[in-house]
Amino acid sequence: MTLHPLAGVYAASITPIKGDQYAPDLELASIYLRFLAKRNCHGALLLGTTGEGTSFSPAERIALFKAAGATRQEYPHFRLLAGTGTPSLQESIELNKAAFAADFEGVVVLPPFYFRNASEEGLFQWYDLLIRHSVPDGKYLIGYHIPGVSGVPLSLDLLAHLKDAHPIKFAGIKDSSHDLAHAEALGARFGNDLLVLTGTDSYLSHAMKNHAQGCITAPANLISPELRLLWDTLIADQDGTVIQEKITIIREILEKYMPFPSILKALAARLHNFPKWDLRPPLLPTPSALVDAAVAELTPLLKE
Repeated sequence: MTLHPLAGVYAASITPIKGDQYAPDLELASIYLRFLAKRNCHGALLLGTTGEGTSFSPAERIALFKAAGATRQEYPHFRLLAGTGTPSLQESIELNKAAFAADFEGVVVLPPFYFRNASEEGLFQWYDLLIRHSVPDGKYLIGYHIPGVSGVPLSLDLLAHLKDAHPIKFAGIKDSSHDLAHAEALGARFGNDLLVLTGTDSYLSHAMKNHAQGCITAPANLISPELRLLWDTLIADQDGTVIQEKITIIREILEKYMPFPSILKALAARLHNFPKWDLRPPLLPTPSALVDAAVAELTPLLKE
């Protein structure tokens, strides 16, 4: 299989926050990205769902993009993806331009999620204009398929239309449908022609058997070494069953303590000595008793 330049394992990074105004902590954001780079991630997605992206203003997002670009100096091969989707076409254009100016490889873009009854042609025109006006040569846009949250699915026909219109710049999708049948449908329709990065750790083996080329996940903040080992194993066409089983158990434990931004920030503090970062409302910190329970369940698995 010929791999896409963005194939691999990505952490959907949490966003460090400090102060009464719940401002992004730019210095610690850079430090946290270096932590992820040292734990075998191919790269990170900033300001996706796990990074509370839609809770931040365009100016705050752009400041984080600029701060993240500093990671390049120490880890030049660590790839950066930016969550830039908003309901506003012009805002998303400006965010894309800022991410690419900060040397990000790609952007992961939610559909315009306010008008949930928009036609497929309308969605095509939105993405088409976005790509034409903000994605330079050598860079990539990935659609973000998370219909349970956005309320706006990216259909197979829409993906095919965008791929035909922009065969290079439209790379593919982050598939957070959590649907095994959808992973199969993507593989059957597109084969290796569309970059698919699954959003569900427990489906990584299944997705890659159906032509996916990696993952972007919240638990990768915690288990990127395991995910990278599985990815390397599958790329080498070897049996990853035992590794996948362990990853699936960890994912299922974490799902009991959702939302992911809350529990992963708590675990970053407890397991890796990061500060106890706040969350921007409406999200709230995970209660201490639940953090204790999660740590007790996870510690034996993470030590193996």
